[in-house]
Amino acid sequence: MMIKEIKFTNNALKHISEMLSKKNKGSFFRIAIKGGGCSGFQYDFSFDNKQEDDDLRHENIIIDKKSADLLKGSEVDYVEELIGENFKINNPQSKSSCGCGVSFSL
Repeated sequence: MMIKEIKFTNNALKHISEMLSKKNKGSFFRIAIKGGGCSGFQYDFSFDNKQEDDDLRHENIIIDKKSADLLKGSEVDYVEELIGENFKINNPQSKSSCGCGVSFSL
């Protein structure tokens, strides 16, 4: 199944491709939402070599269905700022987020 309601910027797609080029062939970039962080939920970015049955896929990016539902309408970007480089998710469903931008509440 494809990821339709989540947008990826060119910067994000380029950076994901660059990172995956250094991993084993057939690796995926996984985006997940997990409980925790200072606001209740946090974004988790990792590599995986296996796609699960409930994973949605966009090229070489996989997101489990539950996380994809929480990311609906979001834009995934990769930004380079003075404080460093990181993935940034603009999630319209999040009601608040912490200063670091990694955790959020719904």
